[in-house]
Amino acid sequence: MRYRKKPLVIEAVKFEDTDECLMALSDDLGLDPVRVDYADRDNPIIKIDTLEGEMTGRVGDYVIKGIRGEFYLCKADIFEATYEAAEE
Repeated sequence: MRYRKKPLVIEAVKFEDTDECLMALSDDLGLDPVRVDYADRDNPIIKIDTLEGEMTGRVGDYVIKGIRGEFYLCKADIFEATYEAAEE
């Protein structure tokens, strides 16, 4: 059998190492806490708790808030192939 994903609107923020992005993750998306690891100063990573456990993402990855308030990460190329902008 074949299946099609139901159309739904999600919230997401592209992870960038900027104050604006970190504020958007916290204030707009509701991610709490926002944890960024700077062990490698040139390549910060974000750590989020998901239903499957802790995930790490790199700059350019998307943090997605699911329809039940859960969070997960998605690589930019997959996100851009799967999602398109929705009207507010």
